Amino acid sequence: MKSALASLLLSLTLSLSAALYFHTGEREEKCIIEDIPTDTLITGRYKVQQWDMHDHDFLPSAPGLGMMVTVTAPNGEILLSKLYGPESKFTFTSHLSGEHNICLQSNSTRLMVFGASRLRIHFDVQVGEHLLDETIVQAKDKVNEVTLRLEHLTEQIHHIIKEQNHQREREEYYRLKSEGTNSNVLWWAIAQTLILTSVGLWQIKCLKDFLIEKKLV
Repeated sequence: MKSALASLLLSLTLSLSAALYFHTGEREEKCIIEDIPTDTLITGRYKVQQWDMHDHDFLPSAPGLGMMVTVTAPNGEILLSKLYGPESKFTFTSHLSGEHNICLQSNSTRLMVFGASRLRIHFDVQVGEHLLDETIVQAKDKVNEVTLRLEHLTEQIHHIIKEQNHQREREEYYRLKSEGTNSNVLWWAIAQTLILTSVGLWQIKCLKDFLIEKKLV
């Protein structure tokens, strides 16, 4: 029973994350966009490997290979700009809700030393609190283990509530924007109708005046 409870809690404490990999060249910047609520901890992890495009195999890393990580907030503020090694972890906390740009750029200009090669970057972004520490998972004191898991689960619930509030704000923003657009379309249709009606009446008047002038009526 305790084992089942622990497994359930562990499954519930998994944070939202997105893992991917992509290829990039020397000094080439790659960015991803994350929609993040305010006051949320973000953890990014990456591992850079040099990839031979001809042999489809990994190569030794170029000397001094590093990655410049830049994080930009929705208002243009730079939250993080730091040079890391070929494999590292970085964290930052969002101050505003919205789309954050997370960009990675290599500092190496010597990739072609090994032939036609590019960098393969394995990238993972975790939104919210970290996973439970393995020392907690393997704790001998089951009471403390369950207590710590419950505390972590409570933190995750707070994060889910914050995410729901963020999505609710976005839904309200887009709903108001959609209503404003529909209102503008309606008024534009009314304006078009009035313009076409006015032009039609003016053409009828001109035609009537022409016929009277020519004494055709």
